[in-house]
Formats: sequence, structure tokens, C-alpha cells
Amino acid sequence: MCSITGFFNDANALEHTLHSLEVTKNRGVDGIGLCSQDKIYRAADPDSLGIGPGMKMENSIGHRLHSMVNFVLQPIVHRGRVVANCEIYNWKELADKYGLDAENDTDMLIQLLEKHIYDPGDHPDPRSRIMQTIDHVLQEVIGVYAFAYWLGDNVYLARDIVGIKPLWYSNSCRFAFASEKKALISNDYSNAVELNPREILAYNIVASDIIKHNRDFFSLDPEHQGSIADIEKDMQLLLKEAISVRIPDERFGILFSGGLDSTIIAYMCMLIGKRPGIDFVCYTAGLDGSQPPPDIACSRMIADEIGLELRVMSIGMDEVKDYLKVVVPLIEDTNVPKVGVALTMYAACVAAREDGIRVMFSGSGADELLAGYDRHKRSNEIDRDCYADVLRIYEKNTYRDDVVSMNNNIELRVPYLDKRFVDYCLKIPAQFKISNEQNKIILRLLAEKIGIPPVITQRRKQAAQYGSRFDKAIGRLAKKAGMGSKTDYLKQFHNQPNLKLAVLFSSGKDSHYAMHIMQQQNYAIECLITIKSKNPDSYMFHTPNIDLSRLQADAMGLPLIEEVTMGEKEKELDDMKRAIIRAMEEFSIDGVVTGALYSNYQRERIERVCDELGLKVFSPLWHIDQEKEMFQLLDIGYEFIFSSVAAYGLNKSWVGRVIDRIDVEKLVRLNEKIGLNVAGEGGEFESFVMDGPMYKRKIIIRGYEVIELDEYTAKVNITDAVLVDK
Repeated sequence: MCSITGFFNDANALEHTLHSLEVTKNRGVDGIGLCSQDKIYRAADPDSLGIGPGMKMENSIGHRLHSMVNFVLQPIVHRGRVVANCEIYNWKELADKYGLDAENDTDMLIQLLEKHIYDPGDHPDPRSRIMQTIDHVLQEVIGVYAFAYWLGDNVYLARDIVGIKPLWYSNSCRFAFASEKKALISNDYSNAVELNPREILAYNIVASDIIKHNRDFFSLDPEHQGSIADIEKDMQLLLKEAISVRIPDERFGILFSGGLDSTIIAYMCMLIGKRPGIDFVCYTAGLDGSQPPPDIACSRMIADEIGLELRVMSIGMDEVKDYLKVVVPLIEDTNVPKVGVALTMYAACVAAREDGIRVMFSGSGADELLAGYDRHKRSNEIDRDCYADVLRIYEKNTYRDDVVSMNNNIELRVPYLDKRFVDYCLKIPAQFKISNEQNKIILRLLAEKIGIPPVITQRRKQAAQYGSRFDKAIGRLAKKAGMGSKTDYLKQFHNQPNLKLAVLFSSGKDSHYAMHIMQQQNYAIECLITIKSKNPDSYMFHTPNIDLSRLQADAMGLPLIEEVTMGEKEKELDDMKRAIIRAMEEFSIDGVVTGALYSNYQRERIERVCDELGLKVFSPLWHIDQEKEMFQLLDIGYEFIFSSVAAYGLNKSWVGRVIDRIDVEKLVRLNEKIGLNVAGEGGEFESFVMDGPMYKRKIIIRGYEVIELDEYTAKVNITDAVLVDK
């Protein structure tokens, strides 16, 4: 892993490039380089670059080297210039196939690109044509990468399709990119955006504009046919290959929790290691105490059982606080679960760095691919949920994992996210992944087939932050400091919002609660977006009393963007897209919040639109227990009515009055009796919120009319509502 960066149309490009490389210096300690359009500088360290005082560049790219294959300083220059953070495992095969005399994987990459990129001549859109060619070339690449290719007046950015290698960019009248967001922010490029892995970006230096090319992601079709045993054999071969190609020619480490995913990697490395020269050690981290955390206890048991070399990193409460001072600014996030996982990884990487380890394996991705989370048991569309999890893994996990490992000058390798393995696993039938009793069924079968004892293969998953007890440690530190929450405690280490978000706002309880959760996790809510559909039976959007969303926005003191749609199926997405674009232009949002609970129809369409716009999507209520959600809403102070009902067991007496705990208990009994969705996710009811934790004033409904359509269907039209002080 390396650091890459670049600045264009900036009078201080050279200064910014050097500063960016200094901020990310731990990503590569083996060398440094940078270049302008006509000059190249490469050296072992910044002081040896030979850059004179007062030297200026308006356009430049830079690189920090973490050398794993030969020792080739970057930028590498042929027709164009490239800086890359890559691990291309089939680079020698591709070099042989195309007759390339390449020194390493990056050298092969630029030569391969230039072998396919021809002079577009009078092509009406040369940038588009070159991006298509880059996409075509990358389909042959096995590995992970993030790179910038500078050819003539254009700069092209791309990263691996899953998004394991990080890449951020910023664009106003100037343009910049870097491996880490903090490198841009520290140079006063505040509107940093993470490059969507499904996009290739092209920036024109002369016109100062950007165009993008959308790349195809994986497919769910055709689903694999055959028995679970047949599919397991294929999966085992692919996983073995994914691990084999990632094993370095030196001693390496494995992030080890004693869970199924990391144990399979370690055991397969043992099997592969029967050939000479493979040497590795497992690393486990947890909170020091009178009783070892579950992950440490289990790791020791498994290491003894199957003969693994294990190093345990136990840290006390004082060390936890010291580590948090490093980890929270490093991942640029105060999300409590994310910090807990990062802390576990960081402690293990510190131990590995002390041992001189430069490559670590991680079991990340197995849960997303093979339905490893408890929420998957509540899903009726496992294949689509796994797909969505992989689609979004770069937003949740891979950046955190990358910056934590690279801060210790350790390169993280993730065989479960090998694109061939991902492509295969997404097509595995849902019944082979999960049942009411067990998750990751086929992966457990694979573990048994290769010889891992049942005591390990049947171990129940426990998230790293809990298995290490670091989540509990953060809670203790927060309590000791007199903080109201863990998030409040973590803010002292990174007092910036995680991201700026807009909320798809329906006026109902779910969009409110989703917004509340994101705000509590230190995300900045910049605005609300309400789509007012003229179709009362809209497939996408809530319609009862939607005009009152303006009053709710005023009650919270939040800007509201409204967009009218005719509510035609699919076409209404264009109207939503226009509203989101307005939010991007007016509030510089990084992502969108939805209140989706179970509707893949809604979530997938929102994600598709946001993908096109380069925005992240957050659905914090996805597959939440519906009974739990309803009681939590009441516990934290939400006041709401049912604005409509349409289900057996409900009638007009349910609409227009404030819902309380007794009502929720009745809904629970109706669920037990007839299967009614407690949170109304099946369309049983719609809601309208009058008060909540984010409300500065509350809404009083002074007049409404109830319209009864039949015995089990009714709605309320609010005719008079006002804001009052709380």
C-alpha cells in the first residue's frame, strides 16, 4: 500500500502535494516522488528530492512508496504519468500476455493502459472513450488498486470495483485527489468526496470540468445450480486461490478473532504452507482484565487446538484512551461501532508492527457476502441484501481498515473480497447461506470439509468491538468523564461531523427516527428533502399530510427542499434525483438518509440514484426489530399519530390520536395473532410526527377530519396545525 495525491489548477500545487504526502507518510516509508508536466523528482526521503526554495508548480502528482514488488519509485512516466496504490496479483501474467517489459505491477498497469489507449483523434468525446478503455483493461486485473493517470490535459482516477483501496477527490475551480480525506482537508480542500468504486473520473485541466464513466458491478444472475456440496467445492477452490495469490514472500500476519472467518484463513494458510517458505503469525487484541475477553479466550483455545502461532495484545484502560487519541482522528469518524472495530484492529497492528510484519490478512467481507449478521435472519431477500452490503462495504469498512493498518505501515489483504470470490458468492442460493437457526451455512460447511473442528465451525459470531470488550471500555471512559453518550466522549478526539447528510423526509416516524440516529452518531443533518407525490398510491413516497412537512422542518429549524412528482412508477425517481441534486448544490451534502426498514424496492432505487450522483446512502433502520423500533420511538420522546390505517384489526379509532405504549402492545398482539407488521412496514398504517428530540418547538393539531373508507381502512386529513413553544 502507498499514498497517492495530486493538485491541479492550484498556484500552490507543489506545496500542497508535499504537505499531503507528509500527512500520509505512514502509508509509505520506502521512497517519495512527485512530478509536474515536465519535471520528475524521486528520492528516498523528502529532503533528498532536490526541490529548490521558491519553486512553484500549478499541476503536480505525488507518491509515497510501500514497496512489496521490486523497488520502483513513482510517479512512473511513459506517454502519460501514473501514481498508484495497487496490488495486482496477476501482473506478471498480464505482462507476458501483452509482451510488456514491466518492473512491477504499477509499471505493468500504465503500459497496459497505454497499449490499449489509442489516439482518439476526432472522437467527439475523447475522455469518455479513454475511460471506457480503462474500464475494459481493469476487467482483466486481479487485485486491488487506486490510481491517477495523467495524460495530456486530462487526469483519470479509478479504484478497484469493491473499493478496498481508498481514493478521495475535491473539485471546485481547483481539483485535488489523495488516498486519505485528511490529506485534502489539511490543505483547505474542504469538499472532499470519496470516489465511488463504480465510477471512473476524468478531470480536464483546461476546462476545469469533470465527467464520469459508470462501471458494471456484480450480478446476482444466474444463480448457481447444484447441491450445497458441489457449490462448496467450487467456493473452496476460489477462496484457496484468493488466499494463495495474496501470500507474500516474507513473514506475514493474520488479524485473528477466533471466529469462523479468520480461522478459515489461518487454517488454509497452514494447508497452503505445507509448501516451503510460508511463515505467518496470528494477532488478537482485547481489553486487559481479570477475565480475558471472549475473542482472546477463544483465539487461545483455537490456536492450541489447530496449532497456530498466536500473539495476544492486551491493553488496559489507560492505553485504550491513548489509542483513541490516535484512532478516532485517523478514521475521521466518531461512529461508536466503527471506532470499536478500529481500536481492535489498531491494537493488533501495533503488535504486528513491533514484530516487523508488513502484510496482514483480514476476514472482512465474509459476513456481507454470506449473510453473517443477525439482521439477515429478518430478511426475505437475502441475495439482494448481501448484494447491497457488498455494494456499500467501501463506505462502512474498507476505508477504516485501510487507514488503521497503513498508519502502522502494514498492508491489509482481504481474500474474501477477491472479485472472483465475490462474483461467485453473490450467486449462491439464499438457503445455502442462512436459515432461522444458522448463518453462513455454506462457509461453515467449507470449514468442516477442510478439517476445522466443529467447536470452531459452530461458534456464534460476535462483533469485534464486543468480543474484544473495547466497546465496554469506551463506555466506561465515557461514564468516568461524565459524558452523556459514547459518541459525545469520542467527539473530543475528532470534533467534526462525520459527513453532511440530507434526509429523505416523509413526515412520518421512520424518516424522523433514521435522522435522529444519524445525528446521534455525529452526522450533520444539513437539510430535509420531501417529495410531494400527486399519486396517493405512489410506489416510492409517503403522501398523507405531506404538505405539513414544511411545518415539521420549521419546528426543527432545518431547511426543506420540496419537489413535486406526478408519482408515475420509475419516472418519479427523476424528480427525486432533481431534489437531491439541489441539496448537493445548496448544502454540499455527502450522503442521504432513508427511513427504509424492509422495502428493497425503495432502498435499491434510492441507492441507484445516489450511486449515479456519487453520494453515500444510510438506512440505519434496515431490518431493525419492528417492535423494538416502536418502543424506542416512544422512549426517546417522539409523539406521533397514525394518519391512515389499512389492515385487518385496525379501524378509524386508530387515526388522529397520539400513539402510546398500550397501543404498541396491542399491535404486538395483533402481530402474534394475524401477522400484522408492528411498525406498519406492510402498509398497515402511515404516521405523522408532532414532536421529538430534534424539535425546538412542537406541533399542535387543532383540527382534522377522519375519512372512513371501510371497516379496516381510514385516514385523517389535518386541517389546522400550529407550532407552539415546548
